[in-house]
Amino acid sequence: MIYLIFDAVLVVLLIWLAWRSVTDRDLLRSVVQFIIMGLLMAVVWLRLGAPDVAMAEAAVGSGLTGALILSAWARTREGKEKRAGK
Repeated sequence: MIYLIFDAVLVVLLIWLAWRSVTDRDLLRSVVQFIIMGLLMAVVWLRLGAPDVAMAEAAVGSGLTGALILSAWARTREGKEKRAGK
C-alpha cells in the first residue's frame, strides 16, 4: 500500500515538474525544475527495476543535460547584458 502511494506521488510530481519547467517564465527556475524532474525520473526507473537506466538518466538526463542548459542560459544572459551595455 505504501508503495502505491509513493508511486502515485512520484507520478504527480513528475507531471507537475514537467508542466512547470515548460511554462515557467523564469528560465533559471525552469532549468532547475528540469534537473529535479530528471532526478525523479531516475527514481522512477529504479522503481521499475532498471538500475542501469536510472544511472544513465541521473548522469546524462539530469547531470550533463542540466549542466549544458545552465551553460547556455549563462551565455544567453551574458549576451543580453553586452547588448544592453551593462
